[in-house]
Amino acid sequence: MAQQGIQLDGAKFCCSICLDLLKDPVAIPCGHSYCMSCIKSCWDEEDRKKIHSCPQCRQTFTPRPVLVKNTMLAELVEELRKTGLQAAPPDRCYAGPGDVACDFCSRRKLKALKSCLVCLASYCVQHLQPHYESPTFEKHKLVDPSKKLRENICSRHDEVMKMFCRTDQQCICYLCSVDEHKGHDTVSAAAEWAEKQEELGVSRQKIQQRIRDREKDVKVLQQEAEAISRSADEAVEDSEKIFTELVHFIEKRRSEVKERIRSRQKVEASRAEELQEKLKQEIAELRRKDAELEQLSHTEDHIPFLHNYPSLSRLSESTDLPSANISPLHNIKGMTAAVSEARDKLQGILTEEWPKISLTVTEVDVLLPQPEPKTRAEFLQYSRQITLDPNTANTYVSFSPEGNGKTTSMGKYSSVLDKMIKWRQVLSREGLTGRCYWEVEWCKWGVSVAVSYKNISSAGTIEKCLFGWNDKSWALDCRNNSYEFRHNNIKTPIPAPLHSTIGVYLDHRAGILSFYSVSEPMTLLHRVQTTFTQPLYPGFTFRDGDTV
Repeated sequence: MAQQGIQLDGAKFCCSICLDLLKDPVAIPCGHSYCMSCIKSCWDEEDRKKIHSCPQCRQTFTPRPVLVKNTMLAELVEELRKTGLQAAPPDRCYAGPGDVACDFCSRRKLKALKSCLVCLASYCVQHLQPHYESPTFEKHKLVDPSKKLRENICSRHDEVMKMFCRTDQQCICYLCSVDEHKGHDTVSAAAEWAEKQEELGVSRQKIQQRIRDREKDVKVLQQEAEAISRSADEAVEDSEKIFTELVHFIEKRRSEVKERIRSRQKVEASRAEELQEKLKQEIAELRRKDAELEQLSHTEDHIPFLHNYPSLSRLSESTDLPSANISPLHNIKGMTAAVSEARDKLQGILTEEWPKISLTVTEVDVLLPQPEPKTRAEFLQYSRQITLDPNTANTYVSFSPEGNGKTTSMGKYSSVLDKMIKWRQVLSREGLTGRCYWEVEWCKWGVSVAVSYKNISSAGTIEKCLFGWNDKSWALDCRNNSYEFRHNNIKTPIPAPLHSTIGVYLDHRAGILSFYSVSEPMTLLHRVQTTFTQPLYPGFTFRDGDTV
């Protein structure tokens, strides 16, 4: 029975100062036991303070207690020694050159298990116990062991930095907040840490969403590239059958068609592979960034977190590619039909039809995603002149007699309730497809810059007719010193300074509609990603006296 007790409780006969079996054990008034030489050395250092304490529970004693050897405990420890019990921890528990050492081990230092941000000290597993057991340490903040605890101390006031100055973006102590940082926007470091953690979470969500988007783009590119290959293979097979029937006369043409198709296949496959590689590189970079942010999110020490947050939270610029949309080579089948038609004609007719066949293959193109322009000069490459249609205008919308495209909302009301004239708005003559850009200058009270399908209702309720209040139109309201985007009567506030010139960018095929504040650089206000089923017509809604 004695031997079993030794195996179970041998660790309890170790001195918490030297971490070895007790030598000349003594029990102090609080009940904890130590080697006589260890506790004497500890108290000798405290003699100048006139107060002596227990290294474990921190209970103080005045005057210094008289130490008396505990004979029974000494005999029991001696029996333990005879059994060959090794009470000292293995070498891996001792602190090495790269480890954080316990600040309270008096002899060979053990590795620290935790660091305390209040005590500004690191503790091994044994010296840490008071922080778990004593109510005195209940509110102390324990973090993973750190060698940089001194960085939490203000170099000017020698106080713990528990505040954060948002004005100067640095950690400060309380005295700093009432001294050189007086009047600045200051909060507790814990509050700033919590806010940055929330921002970090949002950043990670954006990164993960971008990863999902790019993975989706890669998948679509792979599927469409396969479709291109299948279409090309089918076209080659059909063309081979047709040209075989036309014998020697069309041998030259057959080779040429085959070469054109294969050449186009290689070009477009190469372009698709290049884009896939770019997307995979971005995904890899985003994963690396996400891993760094995840590691940062587990940092409990406020100061290293806030030091590292600015550099790690910034995201690299996205390639900003529209959703991948590769159209298979439909025109190749048109070429096949042209060849089949030519098969039944004489040699002269076939010669006349050859340019048509050749052109069909030459004009085939794959609509790979195109990056959206960045600068105003790049946008202006897609500039379109907009002409307003008076037939769609309200009677109190007047057009400039100079014909310079200016339109003004006059203070005259009409009782005409048929067509769009019921509302102070107007549509353009031109229906837009492809990639287009136009700019709108407005003044006075405000305007809604919109695009709409032609078949928007011209009579009825506001939900049917007014731009942005239905599913046939999209509108950016510029008024009351703010922006607001509206579609299908769903409003999206846009927090940005009001600007008198608005740029509108449309990529109809990619389903992108973007509104910009025209400046250098261009400032994106709102972007729509959808599928447009009809041409879009620019339009405007006015208030009294507004001019565009």
